[in-house]
Amino acid sequence: MKKENIMSKQLLRSGTAVGALVREAQNAESKADFIHKLGIAQKECNESISWLELLLETSFLNKKEFADISDDANSLLKMIRSAIITTKSTHNS
Repeated sequence: MKKENIMSKQLLRSGTAVGALVREAQNAESKADFIHKLGIAQKECNESISWLELLLETSFLNKKEFADISDDANSLLKMIRSAIITTKSTHNS
């Protein structure tokens, strides 16, 4: 149970960081700051996916639980990446 608890806490930390960073990005001081904050959110989201994969591999999540959660996490990751790409293209124009 201790390993599960450690992994779950790491997932909670990285997962909640995503929302906080997106919120910070909404109040960014500049487009560069917005891109930077979303870049960190992207990394935290990717870390969350990594923790989910580890929880699956160690059988703390079953395949259905993993699929449901990781699908949402991957969709969120794609949205963040898209926002970064779009903002970079308008920032450089």
